[in-house]
Parts: sequence; structure tokens; C-alpha cells
Amino acid sequence: MNTAVANPGAQMKVRGIHKRFGAFTALHDVSLDVAAGELVCLLGPSGCGKTTLLRCIAGLERQDRGTLYIGDRDISELPPQARDYGILFQSYALFPNLTVEANIAYGLAGSGRDEVRQRVAQMLELVGLSGSEKKYPGQLSGGQQQRVALARALAPAPSLLLLDEPMSALDARVREHLCSELRQLQRQLGITTLMVTHNQDEAMLMADRIAVMNNGQVEQYATPQEIYDKPATPFVAEFVGQGNWLPFQRHSDSHAQVGTLNMRLADGANQASSGRLFCRPEAISVNPPVHEENLFPARVREITFLGNRCRMSFELTELPGHALLAEVAPESMPRLGSQDIWVALPPRSLQVFA
Repeated sequence: MNTAVANPGAQMKVRGIHKRFGAFTALHDVSLDVAAGELVCLLGPSGCGKTTLLRCIAGLERQDRGTLYIGDRDISELPPQARDYGILFQSYALFPNLTVEANIAYGLAGSGRDEVRQRVAQMLELVGLSGSEKKYPGQLSGGQQQRVALARALAPAPSLLLLDEPMSALDARVREHLCSELRQLQRQLGITTLMVTHNQDEAMLMADRIAVMNNGQVEQYATPQEIYDKPATPFVAEFVGQGNWLPFQRHSDSHAQVGTLNMRLADGANQASSGRLFCRPEAISVNPPVHEENLFPARVREITFLGNRCRMSFELTELPGHALLAEVAPESMPRLGSQDIWVALPPRSLQVFA
């Protein structure tokens, strides 16, 4: 048995994976590169194919075509036990009749008793559960059970760690804390990690890169900041974060017509003749202290207090019936004054989708 905490992370390559279940196409020619030591999240709604892709990588489903590599090794046709990964399931899949020690040791068959005992102690120290060897899963909290399952996945020192919605059974406060701990541990070990989630906050908090999936395909594969600031498709823009949409007709290379409003666009914007403009709520300036471009009168419809920010629903005076959102700091609320305000939609914040 390798006595390292984990093997150095290996690069993983996914090439043209296609998977059908009867007439339903779950994956359509999916390709990804995951760098050694990187944490990548597969993010998307239920049924988008993210768990099917993870199961194909694990060998729990057989792809119809395509190739999978860990490092330079083709694992496409190997059985699961020969693929050198650890996996943490949504349900943790701990054996309720085995102690914590026996659960972690389950994947260490063939090692000596002293070596197993030493490895279990090492893993429990790693996940902050030293002294819990003789407890049973039923005696542990949900967060502690997750740590035991993680220790079991890491015990054989795999080259790849697969996480299938590992936080979904936990309450919000515990989930946020364990996300941070898991990310710190993953960086410490340098283990290449692929994580499935439908929770965009988890993905944004943990991932080096995110693959946003929809209908069996990857719509965008980029860093969290790139996905949030520059979504590649309308689906990504709508699925990740809040957003505003405005239908437009092209007025010129640099301007778009939105109803009766003439809005300037950023240099180099998509030259589509018509479509929708997209803008994040926090990019909108409300009653700006100095004149800004694309400044229009508006009327407040509703203000929702969210603690560290306020979300304001409003409509442009010249575009009635079209609700938009802006986010402002609570201390900015007093200077809003009345229901009638001015809002600025900076050209750099407007993204053009055909």
C-alpha cells in the first residue's frame, strides 16, 4: 500500500463521450481536460448528464463511444476497481454495521494489520476525527459521516477523487463550512478532483474550473469568474446567478435600440442584428452621483432586504411592464428618496446574445 496521504494528482482527459439510454441521449460527445491537481465541478440542472458522465469515468456506466484517460493510461474499458480513483457518493454509502475504522479500512484489503491501523489513524487525523475509530456511522452527525466517507475514499491514495453531490444532504451552514474544508484539503493533497453538483454556490466556492452542462453537452468550461462575468450562452447566463434581459434591435455598430431607448454597447460587442442584452443586477448603477452612459429614468416596484445587500425590482419609464433587478448596498437606500430614480446600464456590463 502507498503510505502517502494521496498520490500526486494525475491529469484526466475525457474525449468524445457519448451515452444513450434507449431513445434518450444522456451525453453527446463530451470532451474535457482536467489538469493535475485541479478541482473541476460539473454543474447543471437535474437530467443534464453530469452524474452520467461521472459514472462513466468511474466505470459504473459504459459509454457507447469515446475515450477516458487518467494520466497517459486509457481506462475506457477497465473495470472500476482498476481505474485508481476514490469516490464519495451523495448518500456516503457507509456500512452501518461496521465501525469507522472498518469503513475506512474497507478499501485497504491486502495490507498488513499494523499498516491498516496506521493508515486509518492518519486519515482520521486528516479529516479531523481522531479518536472516532470505534464509533459506528449512526453515532455520528451528517457532517462527520461525510468526513468518514471522504477518509475512506482517500485511504488507498488514489490519483483521482470523484465527488457525487457530496454536500446535498447537509444543512446550509454545515455545507458551507465543509465546502471550505474540503477545498482546503484538496489543495493540500494536490489530488485531481471531479465534483458533480447542481448548487452554483458550491461550484463557485470550490472549483478551479466549472463545466456547465445542459442536455448532455458542456455549454461552457471556464473559471468561476469567467462563467459569471462572461457567460458563453443564454443558458449559462440564466443558470448561474441573477440576470436582466432586454430585447433589442441593432441601431448601429455601437448602439442598440431597446423599445424607444438607444443604448450604447461596449466596443467589440457581438454584432448580431437583434436578440437580447444581458446584464447582472450588481452592474446597474442606481442614482449615480455623476453622469454615466445609458442613464435612464425608472420607477421602483419593490425592494427586498437581503442582509448585506438590497435587491430592487424596477422598470424603465420608457419600457413599462418589463421588470429589471438591481442590487445596492443597504446604506445606499436612504438616498434613493422616492419611487422615481435614475439607473445607468454601463456599456461594458451589457452582453449581446443573438
